[in-house]
Amino acid sequence: MNTNLEFYFAPKTVSLASHIALEDAGAHYAARQIDFSNVQQRSANYLGLNPKGRVPILATHQGVISETPAILAYIAQAYPDARLAPIDDAFLFAKCQEFNLYLCSTVHVAHAHRVRGSRWADDEMAIVAMQNKVKQNMQECFELIETKMFAGPWVLGENYSICDAYLFTIAQWLAGDGVDIKQFRNIRALDVRMRTRPSVTALAETYSLAPL
Repeated sequence: MNTNLEFYFAPKTVSLASHIALEDAGAHYAARQIDFSNVQQRSANYLGLNPKGRVPILATHQGVISETPAILAYIAQAYPDARLAPIDDAFLFAKCQEFNLYLCSTVHVAHAHRVRGSRWADDEMAIVAMQNKVKQNMQECFELIETKMFAGPWVLGENYSICDAYLFTIAQWLAGDGVDIKQFRNIRALDVRMRTRPSVTALAETYSLAPL
């Protein structure tokens, strides 16, 4: 078990997913909060760890890992006794990765068009056009997850996994994007269930999780 971990995070970001997984795994780690209000993510010290200037990252004795799917996969494999992913089944683990990569490459990006439009365009009208599309895109993404990608009662079926921590995290953004989570029966049930987990209750205040 790796006990030499440092987790760099910021509240109200996707860091929550990996933070939950670390708690689920019973990992021994040092939490390092990055202050976005002071643009600490662009400081020389932080850029030395992660040139992307984003959170989260996980510093291990072998090096630094960035990107949520990679961090989640590392935690699941580094702490196999926690059973956070089907790491012994190549196909099922690939399906786990497939789900998480969809959240990373498609759903997170769809949401970011509302709050980070300047990453893709300089023209103000183009940024507004992207913002106006966010509600529709997030609605369609979650309809697909709800009807085609969610096995139930957890994302992959009977067993809890890193996919659930990740989906729970991104579902917290729906209200701000103008989408009502209550219309998605499975995802709403997951949201309620996740909030009873010790890993989530331990982090609720840090991440200012909105009440149900």
